Amino acid sequence: MTAATSSPRARAHRGLRRVLESRIVEALATPHGIDHHLATVGATWATARPPARVVAAERTTPGTVTLTLRPGPQWPGHQAGQHVTVTVPLGGARRARCFSIASSAHAAAAHASSTDVSGGLVELTVKATGAGGVSDHLVAAARPGDLLDVSTPAGDFVLPSERPPHVVLVSGGSGITPVLSMLRTLDDEGYAGTVSFLHYARTAADVLAARELTGRADRRPGWRLVVALTAPGHAGAGAPAGRFRPDHLDALAAGATEAPVWVCGPAGLAGDVASAWRRAGSTAPVHVERYQLGLLPSRPGPQEGGRIAFVRSGLEVDDDGRPLLVQAEAAGLTPAHGCRAGQCHTCIRRKPTGAVRDVRTGDVLDEPDVLVQLCVTVPEGDVEIDL
Repeated sequence: MTAATSSPRARAHRGLRRVLESRIVEALATPHGIDHHLATVGATWATARPPARVVAAERTTPGTVTLTLRPGPQWPGHQAGQHVTVTVPLGGARRARCFSIASSAHAAAAHASSTDVSGGLVELTVKATGAGGVSDHLVAAARPGDLLDVSTPAGDFVLPSERPPHVVLVSGGSGITPVLSMLRTLDDEGYAGTVSFLHYARTAADVLAARELTGRADRRPGWRLVVALTAPGHAGAGAPAGRFRPDHLDALAAGATEAPVWVCGPAGLAGDVASAWRRAGSTAPVHVERYQLGLLPSRPGPQEGGRIAFVRSGLEVDDDGRPLLVQAEAAGLTPAHGCRAGQCHTCIRRKPTGAVRDVRTGDVLDEPDVLVQLCVTVPEGDVEIDL
């Protein structure tokens, strides 16, 4: 034990933290977490992860907001392409959703190594979904000065530490955000290789960071940055039009299909790009940001007579074969969740008894008193969930 951790001040802080994390205090703090209230009054020494503060909220394209955040002093930095989970109070409950980080990894690293919390900023771009959740709330209501609970960065949709000589990036819509982080990171580190970037948007007005992309293309003549517009009558001069087709790759630098590609956007785009690489005979890896690809599939059908008991709520429902998160919501419960695809781990809950199947792998977990991810597991017969 070091002198710092064994000091009377450190011991007092740990003791206070245990009190603050008790269920009684948690209930009083709802729907905000206790860290949110402590940060509001400046008591960041007592918080496990101080919230990030919004320093700018720009709405430059329809239905989106770009948030510039100043993270707390515990921010560890991120790798280009990673995401965070943002949690906000909505309707008396805490709701969470994953968002890709758009800022350069080098800017975040400078912040992480500095004791000056004003030295680094993190950028997120959020697109409204129309579902009334976290995204819609942030687009409509986020303002400078707001405090947001932001997780540490996660995800393996990242560039390798040893950069390849040619990097290909393909994105669609709001899927541009992790790709922007990669572009900004490569530019900041003076990457000397080739970059081919192909982005899809409905119209020119829907292109996030359009002016920045134009400026970067002018500064980097060896990079091919191409925007394809998909709405009828909106094709750009000299650029592909419509949704992705293999011949669109002709607009990129020579040898694009022989290089590794990172794809973020609708599931159809990711599948089409992977097919184009394989049809070209390429063995180069195709990396896909999977947390954005939507809710994972249900089991083909419910088990005979299966029941789900949400033990804290005293509710029991018949299993209908869908993931536990969906069935909990259908029963009127509001469990915290984020990506809905097994990436952010926000929806983890204890399973006292019963068996569940992971819809991604088919693996069955029947051990008692273990943690399960509600969004990617379905019941196998009767099951209890601590919710």
